Amino acid sequence: MVTEYLEREGGKVAYDVAGAGPLVICVPSMGDLRAEYRFLAPELVKAGYRVVTLDQRGIGESSVQWSDYSVAGVGSDILALVRRLDAGPAVVIGDSSGGGAAVWAAAEAPELIAGIVLVDAFVRDFPSAKNKFFDLLVPVLFGGSWGPGAWVKFYGSLYPTRQPGDFTAYKASLQANLAEPGRMAALRGQIRASKAASAARLERVRVPALVVFGTRDPDFPDPRAEADWIAGRMGGEVVMVDGAGHYPHAEMPDETASAILPFLMRVFGAEQHGA
Repeated sequence: MVTEYLEREGGKVAYDVAGAGPLVICVPSMGDLRAEYRFLAPELVKAGYRVVTLDQRGIGESSVQWSDYSVAGVGSDILALVRRLDAGPAVVIGDSSGGGAAVWAAAEAPELIAGIVLVDAFVRDFPSAKNKFFDLLVPVLFGGSWGPGAWVKFYGSLYPTRQPGDFTAYKASLQANLAEPGRMAALRGQIRASKAASAARLERVRVPALVVFGTRDPDFPDPRAEADWIAGRMGGEVVMVDGAGHYPHAEMPDETASAILPFLMRVFGAEQHGA
């Protein structure tokens, strides 16, 4: 698949395109590659969609040294990409902080966004002693030459039930990418970036919204409660993927696709892609 680049003020965002039909843009979580969607994207293409997967700022094949890693910054990349492709409105699928970016984009430019799918999304900040302590530990945990390995070890813990068959090779490629100059600094910027901009816009989202969470996501004390809280502010619907962690689309892709494909059908309509 050919990598293309979206030029933005301050850098460039890498993405690829597959398939034909209504536009679906897949945004990975912080500290992960666009290949996070390597199982889900082919299912969407098979179902008749034009699927774009992108690398967040600073990670993958996107450039490093951005001044802004916030949900607003990434959300603006999403809107710029829809405009460049001239194929909207699009459904945006966003995992983790990518979900916060999807919320921002949908609230800011609903004419470009047909719907959003939030996968184990971080759409608000969690001010607590634990998180403040974690902020202090970020340079220690993910700094220095050990940083990429430490992140990948943590990353592996977010798949509590199943690991994909290619998981060892995938983690190696992720660690190699994060070892490139500037990548870990970008990741630390993503970790620290506030989600206040998406939290403030949840109730302004007027497009259809689907919230998909793994029941065993260790990033949330109560994944169901967080999913309900998010969906309730947008008038969206919730699907829980039993046993999945933070990446249900990679850990349990069949179950996740079964939740997302009917939503896409409802948003776009069968006649729009010949189904």
